[in-house]
Amino acid sequence: MDESIRLFGYWASPFALRVEWTLKLKEVQYEYVEEHLPEKSSLLLQYNPVHKKIPVLVHGGRPVAESLVIMEYIDEVWKNNPILPQDSHERAKARFWAKFADEKCMPSIMKSFVTEGEEEKAKAAEEAREQLKTLENGLEGKRFFGGETIGFVDIAAGWLGIWARLVEEIVDVKLIDAETMPLLRAWFAHFLELETIKECVPPWDKLLEHSRGFHKKLTAPATT
Repeated sequence: MDESIRLFGYWASPFALRVEWTLKLKEVQYEYVEEHLPEKSSLLLQYNPVHKKIPVLVHGGRPVAESLVIMEYIDEVWKNNPILPQDSHERAKARFWAKFADEKCMPSIMKSFVTEGEEEKAKAAEEAREQLKTLENGLEGKRFFGGETIGFVDIAAGWLGIWARLVEEIVDVKLIDAETMPLLRAWFAHFLELETIKECVPPWDKLLEHSRGFHKKLTAPATT
């Protein structure tokens, strides 16, 4: 059977990024295929006909879609450097916090990114801070969610630190500071400074320019 591995992604996608982080940490050799969004290649549509979006991992000709699902698949297939805990309860907790980051933290951060008007903007920022503070509780005083080494939640949620910085830079809303969320701030710093993690992150200036354009598009007045 063909055992080649290809990852279909997009350079600015945090979902593709966390799959890349997983592959790098597991020391899996793969071919990266860049999608030129919003255009979608025929191969992407072939491999992900349901959602029609990246990331998609193709292993031996068989596709796996959805970033968290892909991360678990990689961890199951390649046993070295495990990212999910062996203990069943700890594994369930890891899945819980990864889902919390996607379903609570990400939407609230995006809301603070696009909301306009001082009062509404302040309210959206406070909501995002509350969700991030809850995420901080999941660290339970540890250096990483995975303990002394990074694990599933660190990889799944680590990009939120990048987005929080982009929000602060573009719309002047500070979501994480050392006074109110010292553990979370320290965690982001430790995680994003790891060499394997840092080498996959797009250049800051390029990401900032892209995000400014994204913000302008999202907040542009509707045309009739």
